[in-house]
Amino acid sequence: MVFSLAKPFVYDSNDAQHKKGRDLILALDASGSMGQSGFNPKDRFKNKFEINIELANAFIKNRHDDNMGVVLFGTFAYSASPLTYDLESLAFLLGTTNVGIAGESTAIGDAIMQSIRSLTFGEAKSKAIILLTDGYHNAGTISPKVAVNKAKKHGIKIYTIGIGKKSDYDVTLLDTIAKETGAKSYAASSREELQSVYADIHTLEPSPIRSENYLNQKLLILFPLGIVFILLLLWTLRLQRNVL
Repeated sequence: MVFSLAKPFVYDSNDAQHKKGRDLILALDASGSMGQSGFNPKDRFKNKFEINIELANAFIKNRHDDNMGVVLFGTFAYSASPLTYDLESLAFLLGTTNVGIAGESTAIGDAIMQSIRSLTFGEAKSKAIILLTDGYHNAGTISPKVAVNKAKKHGIKIYTIGIGKKSDYDVTLLDTIAKETGAKSYAASSREELQSVYADIHTLEPSPIRSENYLNQKLLILFPLGIVFILLLLWTLRLQRNVL
């Protein structure tokens, strides 16, 4: 009876951890040219990479239930973080990265291919890559065309962002990548413009609104109560036999 009053229950743990967001990869250029300062007129000491990390972190914090990862690229591309729901840790990791960590050149094709590999581990129906660069494709073993064709086969959108002067990066290539994958291409020549770009992408690829978690709870009180009634019945029958 005491066990019944404790209201034992079970719940579906899968429902509690279920996520309904997107799989997103931030493919960020970390080549030497990203170390140029003056991108923010209000703080000329900060370079393009530092400002992008700052805005990318703000973008990440608003994604709520998305599964996100980061690919950094320069002369080569590598996964700095696999897809994860732990967005706070992801933001912290971004803050520890530096310019030149992946070399001085720009391997856009390798960056896209590495991003696709990371996305294959996700289960969301909607998958996208946000590719940011300030240079021309001039390194790596995979051409952007091959990488884009693979992204199209997997239904992956690639949003492209060119930062700095338009003469510094391949506008045509970035436009083509975005158009071929059904996404959008952006140009940002200042911190304010880059902030607007992230805000627009956030609108185009909305993240589910986080709400309170409701558990699929099932009370088990009937089981111990059933045992109690059976025991009471047996006890009553025994008392009757003793009386007789």
